[in-house]
Amino acid sequence: MLKVISFGEALVDMLSSKVSENQSDGIEQFAKYPGGAPANVAAAVGKLGGNSYMAGKIGTDMFGAFMRQSLQNAGVNTDYLLDTDEANTALAFVSLDSEGERSFTFYRNPSADMLFTPDEFEDQWFSDAGIFHFCSNTLTASGIREATLAGIDKAKAAGFLISFDVNLRSNLWPAGSDPAAPIWQALMLSDLVKLSQDEMNFLAAATSQDEVLQRLLDSGVSLVLLTDGSNPLRYFSQQNTGTVTPPTVKMVDSTAAGDAFIGGFIYQLAAMDCQHSELNTLLNTPDRLEKALRFASYCGAHAVSHKGAFTSLPSINDLPL
Repeated sequence: MLKVISFGEALVDMLSSKVSENQSDGIEQFAKYPGGAPANVAAAVGKLGGNSYMAGKIGTDMFGAFMRQSLQNAGVNTDYLLDTDEANTALAFVSLDSEGERSFTFYRNPSADMLFTPDEFEDQWFSDAGIFHFCSNTLTASGIREATLAGIDKAKAAGFLISFDVNLRSNLWPAGSDPAAPIWQALMLSDLVKLSQDEMNFLAAATSQDEVLQRLLDSGVSLVLLTDGSNPLRYFSQQNTGTVTPPTVKMVDSTAAGDAFIGGFIYQLAAMDCQHSELNTLLNTPDRLEKALRFASYCGAHAVSHKGAFTSLPSINDLPL
Protein backbone atom coordinates (compact mmCIF):
# COMPACT_ATOMS: atom_id res chain seq x y z
CA MET A 1 0.00 0.00 0.00
CA LEU A 2 1.55 3.29 -1.10
CA LYS A 3 1.75 6.29 1.21
CA VAL A 4 -0.75 9.06 0.36
CA ILE A 5 0.13 12.62 1.44
CA SER A 6 -2.72 15.12 1.20
CA PHE A 7 -1.47 18.69 1.46
CA GLY A 8 -3.44 21.84 2.22
CA GLU A 9 -6.21 23.17 4.36
CA ALA A 10 -7.66 21.33 7.33
CA LEU A 11 -10.56 23.53 8.37
CA VAL A 12 -13.79 23.34 10.30
CA ASP A 13 -17.04 23.30 8.33
CA MET A 14 -19.80 25.09 10.24
CA LEU A 15 -22.77 23.34 8.68
CA SER A 16 -26.22 24.89 8.72
CA SER A 17 -29.14 23.15 10.39
CA LYS A 18 -32.68 24.35 10.96
CA VAL A 19 -33.65 25.77 14.33
CA SER A 20 -37.35 25.30 13.70
CA GLU A 21 -39.48 23.91 10.91
CA ASN A 22 -40.28 27.25 9.34
CA GLN A 23 -37.31 29.30 10.64
CA SER A 24 -39.74 32.22 10.85
CA ASP A 25 -37.38 34.05 13.19
CA GLY A 26 -34.60 33.90 10.60
CA ILE A 27 -32.16 32.25 13.01
CA GLU A 28 -29.84 29.68 11.47
CA GLN A 29 -27.91 27.25 13.65
CA PHE A 30 -24.50 25.84 12.73
CA ALA A 31 -22.74 22.69 13.94
CA LYS A 32 -19.01 22.05 13.54
CA TYR A 33 -17.72 19.29 11.30
CA PRO A 34 -14.14 18.52 10.24
CA GLY A 35 -13.46 19.54 6.66
CA GLY A 36 -11.22 21.14 4.06
CA ALA A 37 -10.86 19.42 0.69
CA PRO A 38 -7.37 17.91 1.19
CA ALA A 39 -8.29 16.88 4.74
CA ASN A 40 -11.43 15.24 3.40
CA VAL A 41 -9.32 13.27 0.92
CA ALA A 42 -6.90 12.25 3.67
CA ALA A 43 -9.85 11.06 5.76
CA ALA A 44 -11.38 9.27 2.77
CA VAL A 45 -8.19 7.29 2.21
CA GLY A 46 -7.76 6.67 5.94
CA LYS A 47 -11.31 5.44 6.51
CA LEU A 48 -10.92 2.99 3.63
CA GLY A 49 -7.83 1.57 5.31
CA GLY A 50 -5.13 3.34 3.32
CA ASN A 51 -1.73 4.64 4.44
CA SER A 52 -2.91 8.24 4.74
CA TYR A 53 -0.99 11.33 5.91
CA MET A 54 -2.21 14.91 6.26
CA ALA A 55 0.35 17.68 5.63
CA GLY A 56 -0.40 21.30 6.42
CA LYS A 57 -0.80 23.68 9.33
CA ILE A 58 -3.49 24.31 11.95
CA GLY A 59 -3.85 26.83 14.75
CA THR A 60 -3.19 26.12 18.41
CA ASP A 61 -6.88 26.68 19.10
CA MET A 62 -9.88 24.51 19.89
CA PHE A 63 -10.66 24.08 16.19
CA GLY A 64 -7.11 22.93 15.42
CA ALA A 65 -7.27 20.35 18.20
CA PHE A 66 -10.66 19.24 16.87
CA MET A 67 -9.23 18.82 13.37
CA ARG A 68 -6.20 16.83 14.51
CA GLN A 69 -8.34 14.46 16.60
CA SER A 70 -10.90 14.08 13.81
CA LEU A 71 -8.20 13.17 11.30
CA GLN A 72 -6.68 10.65 13.69
CA ASN A 73 -10.11 9.15 14.31
CA ALA A 74 -10.42 8.66 10.54
CA GLY A 75 -7.17 6.70 10.43
CA VAL A 76 -4.96 9.57 9.22
CA ASN A 77 -1.38 10.04 10.41
CA THR A 78 -1.04 13.69 11.51
CA ASP A 79 2.74 13.79 12.03
CA TYR A 80 3.02 16.15 9.03
CA LEU A 81 0.26 18.47 10.29
CA LEU A 82 2.07 21.35 11.99
CA ASP A 83 0.84 23.80 14.64
CA THR A 84 1.13 27.59 14.70
CA ASP A 85 0.06 30.26 17.16
CA GLU A 86 0.36 32.98 14.50
CA ALA A 87 -3.12 32.43 13.03
CA ASN A 88 -6.33 30.56 13.74
CA THR A 89 -7.62 27.41 12.11
CA ALA A 90 -9.79 28.29 9.12
CA LEU A 91 -13.59 28.12 9.28
CA ALA A 92 -16.06 27.62 6.44
CA PHE A 93 -19.75 28.34 7.02
CA VAL A 94 -21.78 26.08 4.74
CA SER A 95 -25.47 26.66 4.01
CA LEU A 96 -27.49 24.01 2.20
CA ASP A 97 -30.51 24.52 -0.04
CA SER A 98 -33.48 22.15 -0.22
CA GLU A 99 -31.62 19.98 -2.75
CA GLY A 100 -28.50 19.64 -0.61
CA GLU A 101 -26.39 22.03 -2.70
CA ARG A 102 -23.93 24.25 -0.87
CA SER A 103 -22.99 27.90 -0.52
CA PHE A 104 -19.82 28.90 1.36
CA THR A 105 -18.57 31.76 3.50
CA PHE A 106 -14.88 31.42 4.49
CA TYR A 107 -13.00 32.88 7.46
CA ARG A 108 -9.46 32.39 6.23
CA ASN A 109 -7.45 35.51 5.35
CA PRO A 110 -4.94 34.57 6.61
CA SER A 111 -5.53 31.36 8.50
CA ALA A 112 -3.08 28.80 9.83
CA ASP A 113 -3.10 26.66 6.68
CA MET A 114 -1.83 29.63 4.62
CA LEU A 115 1.32 29.99 6.77
CA PHE A 116 2.96 26.72 5.72
CA THR A 117 6.39 27.49 4.22
CA PRO A 118 8.48 25.64 1.59
CA ASP A 119 11.21 24.68 4.06
CA GLU A 120 8.69 22.92 6.30
CA PHE A 121 8.47 20.02 3.84
CA GLU A 122 10.94 17.43 5.15
CA ASP A 123 12.85 15.09 2.86
CA GLN A 124 11.96 12.07 5.01
CA TRP A 125 8.27 12.62 4.27
CA PHE A 126 9.03 11.48 0.72
CA SER A 127 11.38 8.60 1.52
CA ASP A 128 8.71 6.00 0.68
CA ALA A 129 6.95 5.65 -2.67
CA GLY A 130 3.60 7.35 -2.74
CA ILE A 131 1.01 9.81 -4.01
CA PHE A 132 1.00 13.57 -3.33
CA HIS A 133 -2.46 15.16 -3.52
CA PHE A 134 -3.40 18.85 -3.40
CA CYS A 135 -6.13 21.32 -4.43
CA SER A 136 -6.22 24.89 -5.73
CA ASN A 137 -7.02 26.54 -2.40
CA THR A 138 -3.28 26.43 -1.66
CA LEU A 139 -2.61 28.47 -4.81
CA THR A 140 -4.64 31.53 -3.82
CA ALA A 141 -1.80 33.59 -2.28
CA SER A 142 1.89 33.83 -3.13
CA GLY A 143 3.26 32.35 0.11
CA ILE A 144 1.16 29.21 0.24
CA ARG A 145 1.43 28.86 -3.56
CA GLU A 146 5.22 28.82 -3.26
CA ALA A 147 4.93 26.16 -0.55
CA THR A 148 2.61 24.04 -2.67
CA LEU A 149 4.97 24.16 -5.65
CA ALA A 150 7.88 23.25 -3.38
CA GLY A 151 5.96 20.23 -2.11
CA ILE A 152 5.18 19.15 -5.66
CA ASP A 153 8.85 19.48 -6.62
CA LYS A 154 9.98 17.36 -3.66
CA ALA A 155 7.32 14.75 -4.37
CA LYS A 156 8.16 14.56 -8.08
CA ALA A 157 11.88 14.26 -7.34
CA ALA A 158 11.08 11.30 -5.06
CA GLY A 159 9.01 9.59 -7.77
CA PHE A 160 5.61 10.33 -6.25
CA LEU A 161 2.51 10.38 -8.41
CA ILE A 162 1.06 13.94 -8.35
CA SER A 163 -2.72 14.26 -7.97
CA PHE A 164 -4.50 17.61 -8.39
CA ASP A 165 -8.20 18.18 -7.72
CA VAL A 166 -8.83 21.73 -8.97
CA ASN A 167 -11.73 22.24 -6.51
CA LEU A 168 -12.02 25.93 -7.48
CA ARG A 169 -13.49 28.26 -4.85
CA SER A 170 -13.53 31.64 -6.59
CA ASN A 171 -14.39 33.56 -3.41
CA LEU A 172 -11.07 32.52 -1.84
CA TRP A 173 -9.05 34.31 -4.51
CA PRO A 174 -8.11 37.99 -4.04
CA ALA A 175 -10.47 40.45 -5.72
CA GLY A 176 -9.34 41.17 -9.24
CA SER A 177 -7.00 38.18 -9.47
CA ASP A 178 -7.27 35.54 -12.17
CA PRO A 179 -6.99 31.98 -10.83
CA ALA A 180 -6.34 30.56 -14.30
CA ALA A 181 -2.56 31.14 -14.49
CA PRO A 182 -1.65 29.59 -11.09
CA ILE A 183 -4.04 26.70 -11.73
CA TRP A 184 -2.51 26.02 -15.15
CA GLN A 185 0.96 26.12 -13.62
CA ALA A 186 -0.08 23.39 -11.18
CA LEU A 187 -1.91 21.41 -13.84
CA MET A 188 1.27 21.20 -15.91
CA LEU A 189 3.06 19.55 -12.97
CA SER A 190 0.38 16.91 -12.32
CA ASP A 191 -0.06 13.29 -13.35
CA LEU A 192 -3.71 12.89 -12.30
CA VAL A 193 -6.18 15.77 -12.64
CA LYS A 194 -9.77 15.88 -11.44
CA LEU A 195 -12.09 18.60 -12.75
CA SER A 196 -15.78 19.25 -12.33
CA GLN A 197 -17.69 20.34 -15.41
CA ASP A 198 -17.94 23.85 -13.96
CA GLU A 199 -14.16 23.96 -13.54
CA MET A 200 -13.68 22.72 -17.08
CA ASN A 201 -15.99 25.48 -18.30
CA PHE A 202 -13.85 28.00 -16.42
CA LEU A 203 -10.62 26.75 -18.00
CA ALA A 204 -12.26 26.58 -21.44
CA ALA A 205 -13.81 30.06 -21.28
CA ALA A 206 -11.47 31.46 -23.94
CA THR A 207 -11.01 28.23 -25.86
CA SER A 208 -12.82 24.86 -25.93
CA GLN A 209 -13.05 21.76 -23.78
CA ASP A 210 -11.27 19.69 -26.42
CA GLU A 211 -8.39 22.18 -26.52
CA VAL A 212 -8.11 22.17 -22.72
CA LEU A 213 -7.97 18.37 -22.68
CA GLN A 214 -5.38 18.30 -25.46
CA ARG A 215 -3.22 20.87 -23.68
CA LEU A 216 -3.37 18.84 -20.46
CA LEU A 217 -2.46 15.55 -22.12
CA ASP A 218 0.26 17.16 -24.26
CA SER A 219 1.81 18.71 -21.13
CA GLY A 220 2.31 15.32 -19.50
CA VAL A 221 -0.89 14.82 -17.51
CA SER A 222 -1.55 11.09 -17.68
CA LEU A 223 -5.22 10.96 -16.67
CA VAL A 224 -7.99 13.57 -16.56
CA LEU A 225 -11.18 12.81 -14.64
CA LEU A 226 -14.16 15.02 -15.51
CA THR A 227 -17.08 14.81 -13.08
CA ASP A 228 -20.54 16.26 -13.51
CA GLY A 229 -22.66 15.50 -10.45
CA SER A 230 -24.97 12.56 -11.06
CA ASN A 231 -24.12 12.47 -14.78
CA PRO A 232 -21.59 9.95 -16.07
CA LEU A 233 -17.96 10.49 -15.18
CA ARG A 234 -15.68 10.90 -18.20
CA TYR A 235 -12.01 10.01 -18.24
CA PHE A 236 -9.33 10.95 -20.75
CA SER A 237 -5.78 9.73 -21.32
CA GLN A 238 -3.44 9.37 -24.28
CA GLN A 239 -4.37 5.68 -24.37
CA ASN A 240 -8.13 5.65 -23.80
CA THR A 241 -11.26 7.65 -23.14
CA GLY A 242 -14.45 6.40 -21.56
CA THR A 243 -17.34 6.94 -19.18
CA VAL A 244 -18.46 5.47 -15.87
CA THR A 245 -22.03 5.94 -14.66
CA PRO A 246 -22.32 6.63 -10.92
CA PRO A 247 -24.99 4.88 -8.82
CA THR A 248 -28.27 6.71 -8.30
CA VAL A 249 -28.83 7.93 -4.74
CA LYS A 250 -30.90 10.56 -2.96
CA MET A 251 -28.68 13.58 -2.34
CA VAL A 252 -28.61 14.84 1.24
CA ASP A 253 -25.41 16.90 1.28
CA SER A 254 -22.86 17.31 -1.52
CA THR A 255 -20.14 18.76 0.76
CA ALA A 256 -17.62 15.91 0.40
CA ALA A 257 -18.85 14.25 -2.80
CA GLY A 258 -15.85 15.12 -4.97
CA ASP A 259 -13.38 14.52 -2.15
CA ALA A 260 -14.86 11.09 -1.42
CA PHE A 261 -14.64 10.25 -5.12
CA ILE A 262 -11.03 11.28 -5.65
CA GLY A 263 -10.07 9.84 -2.26
CA GLY A 264 -11.59 6.52 -3.26
CA PHE A 265 -9.72 6.55 -6.56
CA ILE A 266 -6.41 7.47 -4.93
CA TYR A 267 -6.97 4.67 -2.40
CA GLN A 268 -7.37 2.24 -5.30
CA LEU A 269 -4.15 3.49 -6.91
CA ALA A 270 -2.32 3.14 -3.60
CA ALA A 271 -3.72 -0.36 -3.03
CA MET A 272 -2.48 -1.37 -6.50
CA ASP A 273 0.97 0.12 -5.72
CA CYS A 274 0.43 2.28 -8.79
CA GLN A 275 3.46 4.54 -8.60
CA HIS A 276 4.19 7.26 -11.14
CA SER A 277 6.21 4.88 -13.29
CA GLU A 278 3.38 2.32 -13.35
CA LEU A 279 0.43 4.60 -14.12
CA ASN A 280 0.66 4.03 -17.88
CA THR A 281 0.32 0.29 -17.32
CA LEU A 282 -3.02 0.90 -15.60
CA LEU A 283 -4.13 3.27 -18.36
CA ASN A 284 -3.44 0.56 -20.93
CA THR A 285 -5.87 -1.78 -19.14
CA PRO A 286 -9.22 0.06 -19.21
CA ASP A 287 -11.04 -2.73 -17.38
CA ARG A 288 -8.84 -2.22 -14.31
CA LEU A 289 -9.10 1.55 -14.60
CA GLU A 290 -12.89 1.52 -14.84
CA LYS A 291 -13.15 -0.88 -11.91
CA ALA A 292 -11.19 1.62 -9.80
CA LEU A 293 -13.38 4.47 -11.05
CA ARG A 294 -16.56 2.55 -10.21
CA PHE A 295 -15.22 2.03 -6.69
CA ALA A 296 -14.57 5.77 -6.45
CA SER A 297 -18.07 6.52 -7.74
CA TYR A 298 -19.58 4.40 -4.97
CA CYS A 299 -17.51 6.39 -2.47
CA GLY A 300 -18.89 9.64 -3.87
CA ALA A 301 -22.44 8.33 -3.90
CA HIS A 302 -22.17 7.27 -0.27
CA ALA A 303 -20.91 10.73 0.67
CA VAL A 304 -23.78 12.65 -0.94
CA SER A 305 -26.35 10.50 0.83
CA HIS A 306 -25.01 11.48 4.28
CA LYS A 307 -24.52 14.82 6.01
CA GLY A 308 -21.16 16.43 6.67
CA ALA A 309 -17.69 15.82 5.26
CA PHE A 310 -15.73 13.26 7.34
CA THR A 311 -18.98 11.84 8.67
CA SER A 312 -20.17 11.04 5.14
CA LEU A 313 -17.03 9.20 4.03
CA PRO A 314 -17.39 5.42 3.68
CA SER A 315 -15.38 2.59 5.10
CA ILE A 316 -14.87 -0.50 2.96
CA ASN A 317 -17.79 -2.18 4.73
CA ASP A 318 -20.14 0.65 3.70
CA LEU A 319 -19.65 -0.05 -0.01
CA PRO A 320 -21.71 -2.59 -2.00
CA LEU A 321 -18.68 -4.21 -3.59
